Amino acid sequence: MQAKEPSVETFAASIASASPEDRAERIRLGARDPEPVDEKPLLMVDIDGVISLFGFAGRSPWTPRVEGSIQPATPAGSLVPGSPAPAGSFHTIDGIPHFLSHAAAEHLRDLVSRFDLVWASGWEEKAEEYLPRLLDLPSGLPFLRFERSPGRGNAHWKLAAIEEHAGPQALAWIDDAFNDACYDWADARPAPTLLVQTAPERGLTSEEAQLLVDWARALADAC
Repeated sequence: MQAKEPSVETFAASIASASPEDRAERIRLGARDPEPVDEKPLLMVDIDGVISLFGFAGRSPWTPRVEGSIQPATPAGSLVPGSPAPAGSFHTIDGIPHFLSHAAAEHLRDLVSRFDLVWASGWEEKAEEYLPRLLDLPSGLPFLRFERSPGRGNAHWKLAAIEEHAGPQALAWIDDAFNDACYDWADARPAPTLLVQTAPERGLTSEEAQLLVDWARALADAC
């Protein structure tokens, strides 16, 4: 039986309490290759559940009319009154409302100094079309294209594209929907690999961002 993946809180606490000598070793998840890392690791970034949040309490900003058409219930870009949602704003992406987290965007802007970001989302080219403009995120980031059928066993639908793009490079992957195949794949990679799962109602927060920073810093320190 596969061991349960530790929570961000548990993992971060173990890093904080570790001695300087073994802190780097603790956060090199999946690292079997002792060779020093001489380039920034990749950061595979999902969007839905990481930047575009859902599942938090409160009314939807889009209220259906009786005849079935859709109209805004609140002004575009505003929060629903009384909702405990994180700071962010609603936007229509190809006719679909999305609540985009301002905090997640800020953390990603900070992470650019330590990672080479790659969009790993079903949004594909829509990430470049919308997110730099709406959230002031870097433009020109690469994005992956996916075959929606994994084609092998219970493989996650994103694995083949991520594996092809990353090659032997160290990578972290932040997503809200990992399955066992993802953890098996990460465990088998010879390069340092970190999977960070988010809660879709919170997305990328300071906890996950700090975990990524600590991991990238440990790789850099190993050089």
